Amino acid sequence: MKRIGILTSGGDSQGMNAAVRAIARSAMSAGLEAYGINYGFKGLVEGNIFKMNSKELDGIINRGGTILYSARFPEFAQEEVQLQGIEQLKKFGIDALVVIGGDGSYHGAEKLTKHGYNSIGVPGTIDNDIPGTDFTIGFDSAVNVATEALDRINDTATSHQRTFVVEVMGRGAGDIALWAGIAAGADAIVIPERDYDIEAIANKIKENRKNGKDHALIVIAEGVMSAQEFKEKLDQYGDFDSRAVTLAHIQRGGVPTAKDRVLASRLGDYAVRLLLEGKGGLAIGIHDNKLVATDIIDTLENHKHKTDVSLLDLNDRLRF
Repeated sequence: MKRIGILTSGGDSQGMNAAVRAIARSAMSAGLEAYGINYGFKGLVEGNIFKMNSKELDGIINRGGTILYSARFPEFAQEEVQLQGIEQLKKFGIDALVVIGGDGSYHGAEKLTKHGYNSIGVPGTIDNDIPGTDFTIGFDSAVNVATEALDRINDTATSHQRTFVVEVMGRGAGDIALWAGIAAGADAIVIPERDYDIEAIANKIKENRKNGKDHALIVIAEGVMSAQEFKEKLDQYGDFDSRAVTLAHIQRGGVPTAKDRVLASRLGDYAVRLLLEGKGGLAIGIHDNKLVATDIIDTLENHKHKTDVSLLDLNDRLRF
C-alpha cells in the first residue's frame, strides 16, 4: 500500500479537520502518500482529488467545518456511480479510502467494501447516531454549543417568567437533547427514543409555578417535532407565555472541543494503523475509552446506535 485517500461527507462536524490531519500525517509518517478528495463522494466520482502535503495541514486541528468540503450526493447509491468512483481511485493509484462522516457516508464506504475496495469509516457527525461507537467526532462540541445557548435562554426565561421550548439537532437521535438538557438543568427533555406526555409536562410546569418556580426550559430533539409545533400543543393546556427557539446549524460550526480534537486524532491514526496491517472494510469507534473496529457491513446491517435513555430518568429525578 502506497496511497491513502481521505474524504469527508454528509453534514459537517467540529473535529473533521482534526481527523483529516491525523489520517494524513499518520500516513505520511509511515511513508505513505495521502490524497484529499474534495466534496465527498461527488468529488470522488468527478476525480476532484489532490495530493496532500504536511504544510497545508498546519493550523487546521482547531478549525470547524472541513477543508475537504462536503456535498450531498444521493446518486452514489447507484452501482454504476460507485464503480465510477472506484475507477477514479484506481486512476490516482489510491489503494485504500478513509471516509469521515455519518450514517450516509458509512453506507457509501459500505458499498465500496462490497465491491472489494478497501474502505474504513470514521464516525464524524454531531448526531452521535452511528453504531459501533460510544461517541462520534463533533458530538461533544455540539453539546457544548447547545448547552451554552440553553444557559443563555434560561436567563431570559427567568427574567420574563416564560417557558421556552428549544429544539436541538440530532436527526433521529436524542443524544444532543439528552446531554445538553441535563447540563442546562432542563425541566423536561423530549427525545424520539421514549414516549412523552405533553399534558404531564404542562401539569408539572403548573405545579412548579404554584411552588414558586415561574419559568421553564424544555429541550426537544428535532427527531420528535419542531419547537414551534411542540409549543402550540403545550399551549393547549394553559397560558405559559411560551416561546419556541430552534438552535439549528450553530451546533455544527465553530471551534471543536479538546475532547473532539483528541478523539479525532486517535481515530484517524487508528484507521491508518489498521490499513497498514492489511485490514479494511471496517467501522472504527471508541467503546469504554478503547479504540474498536467492527466489520462495516455487519455494523450497518445488523446493529443500531443505542441512546442511553437512563439519562432521561436521571433528569427526571433531578429536575424537581
